[in-house]
Amino acid sequence: MGVDDRTRDVELSVVMERPAGDETPRELELSNAFERADDGEIFSLPDADRGQAWLFLASAVVFEAVTWGFPFSFGVFQPYYTQHFADNGSSIAAIGTTATGLLYVSAPFWFTVLKLNPRYRRPSVFVGFAVIVAALIGASFAQSVSQLIATQGVLYAVGGALHYYPVLLYLDEWFVAKRGLAFGVICASCGAGGVVIPFALDWVLRNYGFRTALRTWTVVFVVLTTPALFYMKPRLPIRHHANTGPQRLELGYLKSKTFWILQSASIIQGLGFFLPSIYLSSFAQKVGFSAVDGTLAIALINAAQIVGALFIGFLCDRCHVTTGILVCSIGTVVAVFVFWTFATLKPMLFVFAILYGVYAGGYSTTWSGVAKTVRENGYPGAETGMIISLFSCGKGIGAVVSGPLSEALVDKDPWNSSAPYAFGTGYGALLLMTGITAFVGGFAFYAKQLKMIH
Repeated sequence: MGVDDRTRDVELSVVMERPAGDETPRELELSNAFERADDGEIFSLPDADRGQAWLFLASAVVFEAVTWGFPFSFGVFQPYYTQHFADNGSSIAAIGTTATGLLYVSAPFWFTVLKLNPRYRRPSVFVGFAVIVAALIGASFAQSVSQLIATQGVLYAVGGALHYYPVLLYLDEWFVAKRGLAFGVICASCGAGGVVIPFALDWVLRNYGFRTALRTWTVVFVVLTTPALFYMKPRLPIRHHANTGPQRLELGYLKSKTFWILQSASIIQGLGFFLPSIYLSSFAQKVGFSAVDGTLAIALINAAQIVGALFIGFLCDRCHVTTGILVCSIGTVVAVFVFWTFATLKPMLFVFAILYGVYAGGYSTTWSGVAKTVRENGYPGAETGMIISLFSCGKGIGAVVSGPLSEALVDKDPWNSSAPYAFGTGYGALLLMTGITAFVGGFAFYAKQLKMIH
């Protein structure tokens, strides 16, 4: 076999189709060494897992931190909007849950479009960048909650999806042997962004109002993201995808019982996951703490997600994915029913925020373990990126539903001022919903014990 034929085989079977971790050292060497041009010329590719790959990863960290960090910090807007848009108070939580929910729900659609049409990936990054800027500026001129939902919610989610999801496809090109490490770093960066962003936004909100805060964040977003745009690019040329023929997706696992058990658990967990991040600042002020204390609690949740992502990811690499799900479920239930219950004491509020960030925040890290489990259950061609996008969609469905549901629970709380501790603050029903969804979200472990998952 000549070097041209050998190189083409590596391109077809290794770079694009083989699951991470199945490559031989020789295949990795060749995947770093060669690419075929249209005229048959062989030339070198940038190295995978080193060199320019780290510049891509640095750009991906910025994309993750700023694109997701902003909607995850919506909790600092919640009390401000509640005061300034009092006539529409019951709809305010929908701003945050719409942004995060649509970002998650749209993942399979954008992943499929971009997977099947590689030439759209890089333009998508720039179009999404422009849409995010338009959404933030538009929100700064909003005169009603419905306008904020349309701009800070819907339009931001559309722009964020276009801007961010090419990252998942490029990740598979730039990282092969170290793909798991790279994905973990990207996941952790969202939590890191969520530590800084709430404090910055809260300070501007309190001193200058939401219009200035949104415009200031627009400037910050442009300044941070513009340099990263230059390195958010593919490792493989577009003509490589043309040479390998039509792009394909393995979706046979959608008929699998294993997939739907794990997906159902994730959707249920998503129903309650976002509620503390949205309402904790309002809760803190309701029980007599300062706005800064509420912001600190949100920042602690985001910071603890870094630890949770690394811990649960480490666990899922060494155990069955359902073990990681069980640990997340138990840890979250303890955090909610023990520490949030007694969060009328300030130290307990902060302990709750840390534990919730670790265990509830670490749940999404199990998705890469889900992909491994699906492949082991008869679908070796299942792509990690597609499975992650499908689980993102499930979590997004939970987020979208939880917005209006949580507002109804707060408005109709049966224990308001009549129950002890946090249950009597007006957020008791919300606390109960968060704990129950965390508990039920762990049922995948018991399905494994009943041999429903292998």
